[in-house]
Amino acid sequence: MYGFRIVDKLQKIDEDIQYDQLKYHAKRVLVSKEFTFDAAHHLHHYEGKCKNLHGHTYKVVFGLSGYVDERGLMVDFGDIKDIWKTEIEIFLDHRYINETLPPMNTTAENIVVWIYEKMKESLLERQEQYKEARVEFVRLYETPTSYAEARREWMEVE
Repeated sequence: MYGFRIVDKLQKIDEDIQYDQLKYHAKRVLVSKEFTFDAAHHLHHYEGKCKNLHGHTYKVVFGLSGYVDERGLMVDFGDIKDIWKTEIEIFLDHRYINETLPPMNTTAENIVVWIYEKMKESLLERQEQYKEARVEFVRLYETPTSYAEARREWMEVE
């Protein structure tokens, strides 16, 4: 019943499907992509282990929303990766982030807002390509069980 099967005929554009059929809907959708990075930091004005220099393997989760183009794509996952690699990760991965980020206490709560702002800025610069794309949330895990989150509704109102 669930056997392996090779397709009989690979679907071809203009024969089996038309260009105007690629876009199935006109609704807003959310896509998500995750990344990890390793960084060292320490906290100021803090009594506890984190006042000492230490490191984490952080995980970042992006939630981006928008409308699909004529191909049915909102944003290519590879483009999200490119933004991450060229405009955000360079300040974070294998860095002492107390030096590479703007002056701030490098708490997860501060870092997640900085990452949110960088992704928002990057999407705005690509507004021609990704009309009405926006950052819905950024979640930053400092450990596998602890994270801070920035959401669009909080960032734009407050």
